This record gives sequence, C-alpha cells and structure tokens, in this order.
Amino acid sequence: MELWVYITIAAAFLQNFRTAMQKRLTGRLSTTGATFVRFGFGFPFAILYVFVLHHSFGMAWPKPHLLFAFYGVAGGLAQIFGTFLLLHLLSFRNFVVGTAYSKTEPMQAALFGVVILGDQVSSGAVIAILVGIGGVIAISVARTEITVRSLVTSMTERRALIGLASGAMFGFSAVFYRAASLSLGAPGFLMQAGFTLVCVSIFQTVIMVGYMRLREPGQITEVLRNWRPSSVVGLAGIVGSACWFTAMTIQNVAYVRALGQIELIFTFAASYFLFHERSNRREVLGVVLIAGGIIILLLAT
Repeated sequence: MELWVYITIAAAFLQNFRTAMQKRLTGRLSTTGATFVRFGFGFPFAILYVFVLHHSFGMAWPKPHLLFAFYGVAGGLAQIFGTFLLLHLLSFRNFVVGTAYSKTEPMQAALFGVVILGDQVSSGAVIAILVGIGGVIAISVARTEITVRSLVTSMTERRALIGLASGAMFGFSAVFYRAASLSLGAPGFLMQAGFTLVCVSIFQTVIMVGYMRLREPGQITEVLRNWRPSSVVGLAGIVGSACWFTAMTIQNVAYVRALGQIELIFTFAASYFLFHERSNRREVLGVVLIAGGIIILLLAT
C-alpha cells in the first residue's frame, strides 16, 4: 500500500483517541473549552515538530506568501464554523438527521477538490465514497426510528440543512488545507504539511481565545487548571492533524477523507471488545459498508 494510506489510518486512530479524551474533559469544561484544548495545547507540539524537521533533518523553511495565508485562514475558519454548526445540532431535540447529513463531507470534499484544485476522482473512488457514506449514515441512525425514506424526505428541514452546511465547511477546510500546503511548493511534503499545520493552529488558537474571552471569560482559567489532560488531548490532536495534513498533501483530499472513515470501525471495535456493548443490525451493516467502501477505494487507487 502507498504511504498516504498508512498515514491516514494513523490519523483516524489518533482522532478517535483524541475524541475519547475530549469527552472526558466535557464534565470539567464547557463544549467550547473542550474544543479549544485541541488547538491551544496542540500548537506548541506542532512548532516543536517543524523545528525538529528543520534542525535535525535539514529541511529548509518554506517561504509563505499571500495565497498561502488566504488558503490557511479560509481553511481554519471553515473548520471552526463546521465545528460550531455541528455543536449547534445538539440544541435540537432530535439532531440525528442533521448529524447524518454532516457525514456527507467526503463527497462534498471530492466536489470542492475538483472545482477548486482541479483534482481528478476516478469512478471507482466515487463508488467507494458513496458506499462509505451509506455506512456512516447507517451507523448514525442505527439506534433511532429514522429510516432511509424519512432521511430523504427531510432534506429541506433545518436540521438537515445545518448538517449539510457542517459537512460542507469540513469539506472546504480539508481542500483549503491541501491547497495551502501545495502552494508552498517546497521543500517537501513533511515540512509543507507541518508548516501549514503550525500556522493554522496558531491562527485558530488566537480566534478561540478571543471568542472565549468575550463569551466565556472564566473558561480560560478552567482550561489552565486542567492542563494535564488537556496536554494529552493537544498532543494527540496535533499528531493526528499532522498525519491528516501530510496525507492530504500527498494525496487527493477525497481519497484521504474517504479512507478516514475507518475511524468509525475503530470506534465500533472498541465498543465491542473493550466495553462489551452489543450492536444492532444497522450498526453491523454500517461497518460492513464502510469496510467495503475502503476496499473499493484501495483497489480504485
């Protein structure tokens, strides 16, 4: 298998671990505070990473420019907006429909990649993405009374539109991150991805700190009090992000995000083997579809 496959699988695994650790912080911090630690405690590790690449491996510093800054800011803002839209879904009594539609991110990322970057997506990859999305949606609605028919008929509902918008923002962010990294041109995909990650992480940290000072002033103090578990989240998050950025610098965003759905298989395996939780038929079907989509994707690329 190609290098980007291994890097993407590592990214998905680390994202799964980081999410689990963030959930443990939600009892101590607000949702915004728990979200912030990913960036605020992560960017120092990102800085250390690029310094190691430069001083230990002799990789030259990239030369940032205005277009790089535009792509980085656009990607950072899109990711923040996507996160807030996803969190807004929690305010609805039944947010499953919106969450299911937010999982269309890989398909939207494929479309944006074609339009913005001119990426080429094979017909086999499109089939793989659709199969994988079907699996993710099946898992999303597995424990509800929602059916495929009701999902289709709810496309114009507010929850569905917010979910689609959230998926679009995450799709935009992935494409803009790839564009930012590729725009540097040199000195190699590791430094390009790492440098982009540093710039975006610092930008997002500044935005989040400003937001919390205005809307949740006491939350910054609470975050600092929980610096130990927050540091673990930050480290796992930034290493996972470094893997995502690197994979998306090497390979088409659509392929990376489609393979990244393997994260749900990790979640399913952990719930079954570690917590001995039973799964229903929809969840099993969803996992089978995701696995099938991944196999089709690897064969298509």
